[in-house]
Amino acid sequence: MLKRMSVLVGCEESQVVMKSFRKLGHSAKSCDLQDCSGDMPEHHLKMDIFEALKLKRWDMIILHPPCTKLSVSGNRWYAEGKEKYHERLEAVSWTKKLWSEATRICDRVAMENPVGVLNRYCLLPRPVYIQPWMFGHGETKKTGLWLHGLKPLVPTKIVDGRDQNIWRMPPSPERGKLRSKTYHGVAEAMANQWGKTDPQKAKEVRVVFF
Repeated sequence: MLKRMSVLVGCEESQVVMKSFRKLGHSAKSCDLQDCSGDMPEHHLKMDIFEALKLKRWDMIILHPPCTKLSVSGNRWYAEGKEKYHERLEAVSWTKKLWSEATRICDRVAMENPVGVLNRYCLLPRPVYIQPWMFGHGETKKTGLWLHGLKPLVPTKIVDGRDQNIWRMPPSPERGKLRSKTYHGVAEAMANQWGKTDPQKAKEVRVVFF
């Protein structure tokens, strides 16, 4: 029987991942400093993620830290020698602190970010990379998953198409939100593959990186 888990999806205003876990009957909450756009405000914690970590004992934590300053696509503004380089270092420090705190209090943690500089600047586990086309979306967006006590996602539906729709999005007020939104196929894979394991057995697959 599937055990109901308490799942925190941090830095997620879209609620895509949170909803996928709730569909399976889990007590999942999204968390972000912004209002949610997923039409389930009753399951959204509008607060600092570090405060949300303290609210209860979470069975699983999935993190989507802001990637603008961390991704290689931002090198023209945030690379070493650029005017905003100090902002990248601050983002790296914040993200490392978030990972350290989440893995300290929870046996099952995943952190998602596109190809970036995290592993260059701080000691983190080696990420597992996935693509949307491995989960039913004919697009490219190479994304890293840092895992603690969770197994790598298994592709669910490999499809044709290698479009770069994310990178071709025109400038708009909503561009940042749209680019960071998790694909539904990936969210469903997270819920179906990570949400069907008894959290009492988490320590059996726990991976310690530092």
